[in-house]
Amino acid sequence: MIVARAVPEFLPIRGNGLARSGGLLLFVVLLGAGTAFAVGDRGADGDFERRDSFHFTLYQDVDIDESAGLYGSRRFEQEILRELEAAFDRLDDLLALRPEGKLVVYVWDPRLFDEKYAGLFRFPAAGFYAGAIHIRGATRLTPGLVRVLHHELVHAAFDAEAPRLTLPAWMNEGIAEWFEARAAGKRAITARERGALAGAADRGELFSLADLSVPALGGFQPVAAALAYLESYAFIDFLVQAHGERGLVRFWSAVVRSRSLERGARRAYRKDLEQLEADFFRSLRTG
Repeated sequence: MIVARAVPEFLPIRGNGLARSGGLLLFVVLLGAGTAFAVGDRGADGDFERRDSFHFTLYQDVDIDESAGLYGSRRFEQEILRELEAAFDRLDDLLALRPEGKLVVYVWDPRLFDEKYAGLFRFPAAGFYAGAIHIRGATRLTPGLVRVLHHELVHAAFDAEAPRLTLPAWMNEGIAEWFEARAAGKRAITARERGALAGAADRGELFSLADLSVPALGGFQPVAAALAYLESYAFIDFLVQAHGERGLVRFWSAVVRSRSLERGARRAYRKDLEQLEADFFRSLRTG
C-alpha cells in the first residue's frame, strides 16, 4: 500500500486553482508494514550511525564530512532526535496518540535513498513509512525535514495503535497533514487554500469522501493528488473548527475501538459521515 503526499511548495496554489509546478516533486509515502525492504548497514559514509533517545532509535547516513562540530553528524543526529521527541510530545498533547515502544527512524543520504527507492515510486519521494520511518535526508535540520518527520510520525503512531486496521486515505493523510500544520502553529486552512477548494467545487472537481476512502492516494496524478491531500486536510480542519480538537481525538479513538467510521462519526460528532460531508461542502460554498 502506497500513500504519497506532494510537499506543498512543489505544487503551489495559484488563484483559485491548483497549478502543477515545473520543479521537482517530492512525496511522502506510506507503505504497508508488510512491504519487504533490504535495509542494510552500509551507506554513504560506510555505516549507518545509530543514536537513541527515549522514544526513538535513529539510523543516520547523510554524507556529512565531519562528525564533531557545529555542522557535524553528531549534532545533526542530536537535533533530529530532539525534534522527534518534541513531535512525540505534541502528538500526545494534540491527538492523545502515544505509541508504546521505540519507533525506528532511518535518515538516508539523498543520493543513496534515490538509488535504492526511486523505482518504488512514480515521483521522487521525501520519505515513507513501512514499519519504520524512512526519510530522504539533508545535511541540516531544515523546515521541510521537520514537516516530514511530523507527518510520518502520525502514520507510525496509527500503525502502532491499530496495526491491523487500514484507515481511509482522507483520515490517515488528513490527520497527518493537520498535525504537521498544527504543530507548526497553523490553526486553520488559509484563505488561499479555501479559495482553491472553492474554485475546485465551482468546477465540479472536488472529490467525495468515497473517492478519498481508498487505502492510498499513490495512484492519483500530481494535480489530483495535491487537491486530494488539501481536501483531506481541509475536511479534518473543518471537523476541528466545528467540534474542537478533543472531538478529533474522540473520533479517531472511536474509529479504532469500533473498527467503523460511521460509529466513530456518530459517537464523536452525533452525525453520520454523509451529514458531515454535506456540512463540509456547504462551508466551502458559504466561506
